[in-house]
Amino acid sequence: MKRSGRRLAVATTVAAMAMSLAACGGGSSGASKDGKVTLHVQAWKGGGAEPANVAEINKAFEKAHPDVKVDFEYITANDTYVQKLQPELLGGKAGDVIMVDTDKMKKWGASGYLADLSGESWASRIAPDAKPYAQVDGKTLAMPMELIGIGLYANMDLLKKAGITEVPADWPTFLADLAKVKKAGIDPIALPDKSGWTGSSVFQASGSTTVYQKNKQWDADFLDGKASFDPDWKSSLEQLKTLEDKGYVSWKNELGVDEWAQGPQDFSAGKSAFWYQGAWQVSNIKKAGFPVSFAPWPGGADGTKPNSMLFAGTMWGVNSQSQQGDAAREYVKFWSQNENLAKYLGAENAESPFTDGITPESAETTTFTTAFREGRYRILPSNSWYAAAAETETGSRIQAYLLGKESAAQTLKDIQTAASAK
Repeated sequence: MKRSGRRLAVATTVAAMAMSLAACGGGSSGASKDGKVTLHVQAWKGGGAEPANVAEINKAFEKAHPDVKVDFEYITANDTYVQKLQPELLGGKAGDVIMVDTDKMKKWGASGYLADLSGESWASRIAPDAKPYAQVDGKTLAMPMELIGIGLYANMDLLKKAGITEVPADWPTFLADLAKVKKAGIDPIALPDKSGWTGSSVFQASGSTTVYQKNKQWDADFLDGKASFDPDWKSSLEQLKTLEDKGYVSWKNELGVDEWAQGPQDFSAGKSAFWYQGAWQVSNIKKAGFPVSFAPWPGGADGTKPNSMLFAGTMWGVNSQSQQGDAAREYVKFWSQNENLAKYLGAENAESPFTDGITPESAETTTFTTAFREGRYRILPSNSWYAAAAETETGSRIQAYLLGKESAAQTLKDIQTAASAK
């Protein structure tokens, strides 16, 4: 009954707004002659290679809200998305609901483009670990959609040919397994790093175990000037070089391979036993037909259970300039409900960001999610020292290190400088 009442309220508000929209004539959203509202939603998920069940959820929303039509616009991620939305936000032409991540939420929130959603019913359900990534100065500016993992993929058919029956959990076992698959004539591991993302991310994934199992408060200590990258992250950096020293990877070659397009194609084609990427690729890789496992990066000492590494992924924000504020908030609320969000999480193979959320089960991600459920995880500090600029600079400095242009000490010093920049 409560939900029906809210729907009526939305419809009433929508009808009242129709005249004002007709008067201003801007934007693509508005009310038609039959009283239906068109809600313009912009996102970098829901099209291309990542449909992520967005169309299915939008269809369910329209069924539950017959007075609202969703005008969904898929836009390619990263620079293309920002270059399109930034001027649209400035000109008051952006969507009513827009997809953001922590970095965009902070920048667009600071410019006043995002509505304060602190009073929404779902806001109090956000898990404590996820809450800082959706807030600025205590205000909730976005609804987190996922905590998504990044880790190690394994082609279990190729591992079986080398006599390996399970994904390695620690660094010594990982090196031993890489030796076995190489001896079996199989390319051990693919780490495409053209943009610098993979090197930076593996560095972080290794540190999730080697650094954070020693000091869970490392981020806070670093920000307080009580911890530094050298020596704390030295072993994580050196693991990358060790892979080449032992002949398992050629960084000169990997720096020429695109991690987003060529990487998934090569692993799906069975060209390597191991590969590194985000959990959002699990659904695509499964289509290749071989058994695949997604696990935490095995960076710890002998016998160590590794930590999973996650980051606060996609979120929904409401455009503060939207003429359809109530309908936009209703759309975001619909996504926050477990039965609806679970469809997205299942496609993304991600964890729920809500305290009472439902994380779909997946045989391919069991090892990764087990670590999460046992509390062995770390969320990338993309809201502080590992924001977009620091991530990019870290990737660039690690590329120089892997090509032998910088020492480990200088690389860690450069990363410290990038992470300390305000």
